Amino acid sequence: MRIEEKEDLRRKRHRRVRSKVSGTPARPRLNVSRSLQHIYAQIIDDTTGHTLVHASTVDAALRKEGPSAGGNIAAAKAVGKLIAERGLEKGITAVVFDRGGYKYHGRVRALADSAREAGLQF
Repeated sequence: MRIEEKEDLRRKRHRRVRSKVSGTPARPRLNVSRSLQHIYAQIIDDTTGHTLVHASTVDAALRKEGPSAGGNIAAAKAVGKLIAERGLEKGITAVVFDRGGYKYHGRVRALADSAREAGLQF
């Protein structure tokens, strides 16, 4: 299976999930994106279309750290903790999880578990 086909299938799954999952001001959407080298998370209010909080392995706060500055589970845990801390600072306690069409496994699961442990409710 070609990489383009796999990406098309992921986008198809994401569209299907997004037709049912939407963020509101009371319960915004936690979106996860990943590449081979990085992982990104955003908390989005879909009613206004604004990103409220974001975190990724590209952030300066995480680039200083050695093992958690790449595309591995340690990095995903660090991003999950950071997105939860930034969300709680803005008064966001509950979110709807949007895994972006990726399997709930590995880095995506590590990010979600870390965000839960840091105080976000899914």
